[in-house]
Amino acid sequence: MVERDEIAVVGAGLAGCLLACFLARRGYPVALYERRPDPRTGKVERGRSINLALSERGLDALRRVGLEQQVMADALPVRGRMIHPVEGEPQFQSYSSSGDRAINSISRGALNNALLNAAASRPGVRLAFDHRLVGLDPDTGEMTFETPQGKVTATAPVVLGADGAGSAVRGQLLGYGALTESLDFLDYGYKELTIPPVGGDFALDPGALHIWPRGTSMMIALPNPDRSFTCTLFWPTHGTASFASLGSPAAIERYFATHYPDLIPLAPNLVDDYQHNPVGVLGTVRCAPWQVNGKVGLLGDAAHAIVPFYGQGANCAFEDVVELDRCLDECGDDWPAALPLFQQRRQANAEAIARMALDNFVEMRDKVASPVFQARKKVEHALERALPGRYMSQYELVSFTTTPYAQVHRQVRRQYRVLGPVTAGAATALAGAALVLGRGRRG
Repeated sequence: MVERDEIAVVGAGLAGCLLACFLARRGYPVALYERRPDPRTGKVERGRSINLALSERGLDALRRVGLEQQVMADALPVRGRMIHPVEGEPQFQSYSSSGDRAINSISRGALNNALLNAAASRPGVRLAFDHRLVGLDPDTGEMTFETPQGKVTATAPVVLGADGAGSAVRGQLLGYGALTESLDFLDYGYKELTIPPVGGDFALDPGALHIWPRGTSMMIALPNPDRSFTCTLFWPTHGTASFASLGSPAAIERYFATHYPDLIPLAPNLVDDYQHNPVGVLGTVRCAPWQVNGKVGLLGDAAHAIVPFYGQGANCAFEDVVELDRCLDECGDDWPAALPLFQQRRQANAEAIARMALDNFVEMRDKVASPVFQARKKVEHALERALPGRYMSQYELVSFTTTPYAQVHRQVRRQYRVLGPVTAGAATALAGAALVLGRGRRG
């Protein structure tokens, strides 16, 4: 095998660790730089666990380097949404027409640790924690890091930024005038709460993503292996029903008793979690180009961060790693050819899932409780059973296939042009019948 120069990967999060595994498999030595201390031994920041939903795209990437089984040991399958109204019983909505397809709930920390261990075990992979990138020359590949021992420098023929939405690599390229970026933040933030186990068991159905849709806001909950649930509030950052509007313990308790009454008996630490867990920001990052001189490249959130409402952020980043590996194959490991090809292949897909994720936020907070929406989902599942392989909902195409995101967008639009009026008419009729039957039962 030809001896290769060490590739620098900045960011030892999910995408960076997986990328190191793929590069090591290609025979590259890899230096994996991370600004934080080693998360496997350090203290986890409160309120920042953010459960992830691993689906087929992410699993496909893990399979390629033999990590699926190891990672899935810490995951819990989730087969649909459980909708919690303010009044009445929760209602389950299956993700698939067969009812057996699932996304997989896993904590970001558990997944990151598994990938870090995998990267560290690969021959030629060197991990450098407490290395915060403060300088990068895109012409020479010289990097400057701040460390507890002072500033250090290193040089690599290729530098890959996998360091998240606030990417230091992207920031350095921006400072050189080598790219442009746009940051579109929502007027919403997120805050985590916890539902502990009750009597040693799950307090809610662990086979569902639980959603409390409340029009302009919502809460979700995903299960953990320790039988707790991680809840995430997605609320406006300003206004009368926002994070900023609740100050005292009494105000917090009153608000939740009114809008999330079934949560009160399940979350004994509600007020403490609410008062002390931070509010995170939500937004979409776009930049161009994703590479400079064939020497410095961006992938994952560093190139195209999206909002979390389709559960596709990590899955999309993992797909980036697979596509970059494919481009290196096709280009014979010629980085100046592979990096532009990677952007050409992935940019439209990144933009498509960014739009779909924003649309899904509206669906989750506003529409899932609507009788017309619920009826439309039943009609969609009926069409999937009647036309197997010819009709698939957008959710199934995104979550349970590796169909490129941009192709999903086009396919769903074609389906809607042909079957949209039928679906809408049947859904309205079903919703109307359900309403009449409901009135009859109450009468």
